[in-house]
Parts: sequence; C-alpha cells; structure tokens
Amino acid sequence: MEEGGMSPQLEEPIARRTTKSRILEAAMLRFAQYSYEETRLRDIAADVGIDVALVHRSFGSKERLFEEVVSVAFQARQVLSGEVADLPERLTERLLEPSLDRALRVVDPLDIIVRNLLSREAIPILRNALFRDVVDPLDAKLAAPSAQRAALLAACLAGIGILRHVVRAEPLQEEHDDAIRPLLRGLIEGILNGPA
Repeated sequence: MEEGGMSPQLEEPIARRTTKSRILEAAMLRFAQYSYEETRLRDIAADVGIDVALVHRSFGSKERLFEEVVSVAFQARQVLSGEVADLPERLTERLLEPSLDRALRVVDPLDIIVRNLLSREAIPILRNALFRDVVDPLDAKLAAPSAQRAALLAACLAGIGILRHVVRAEPLQEEHDDAIRPLLRGLIEGILNGPA
C-alpha cells in the first residue's frame, strides 16, 4: 500500500472510470452539436485532453461510443422503472421537464436525435437503442404486451418532445403546462390501456 492509504490497483480503475465518464460527456456534447458522420473520435479526445487511443480503449469504436451516449442521455431505464400504473405520470413529467441549458454544457437528448435523423450510420444505432431501451421494456410491462402500442407511445412522446423542446412550438411551451399535463397523461393512458 502506498502513502495516502490506497493501493495502486484501486487508483487506476478509479482514474480510468473518471476518464471514461469525461469521454462520454464530451461525446454527448459532440453528438448533440454535430451529426454522427461529422463527429470524430479525435475531436472528442481533444475535448477531454487525452490521446485518441484512450477513447478507442475505453469504448472500442465510434459506434459503441454513440450507443453508450444514446443510452446514457435518454435514461429510459430509470423512467420506465416502477409500476406500470405510475407510467403516465412519470412519462408526462419527464416530457414536460424544462429544456436543458446548453450554456451549462448539458445535453438535451433530443438534440442527439435531431442531429442524426438523416445519418445512415446513426439511424440503425438509434433504432436499436429505441427498441432495446424503450419499446421492448415498455412492451414487457404492459398487461397485454403489444410492441405496436409501445412503439406508438415512443413515437408520440418523441414527436411531442421535438415540437416542444427543439421546434419550440408556442402552444406546447411551459406556460401551457397546466393545460398540457392532463391531455398528455390521457394520451399516454389511452395508448397504454387501449384495446389490445
């Protein structure tokens, strides 16, 4: 054991995890500002102040890094956890959360989608993440499983999110949340509990 009480074996994984999380944060910012094709691992490494080889060692490939960014940015597992009866409320509140502040270097997950909607390389990754992290877990939670209802709900929420947070459609802005909240909750309940 070295001075300070920690063995070198413990310090290295902690430092690596910290570097890995810094790479992930820098990648989120890059993928929210640039398309998959425009984003280079070399630029992400420069943002973190490390050699690009460390990005490769931490994530393996640009594709794997993008998959991780999408998973972490959307936090779908946390939102979909818990009882199915609570889903309409949780999903409504998540969708109505204020848009994240780019000046604080915080990423709005919808920016990642919008930047990559036309990317032939990113679309399969986004589709796989959507089904793995949202549609399939939601489908499994439904009393009468229905991938179609789960996908329809994901499509509605994504569309509303894009109109509210990206397009900034006036009728969907925060000052209308009192009117939007029951409508959105009803929409979600209708899709979740509607005819199988």
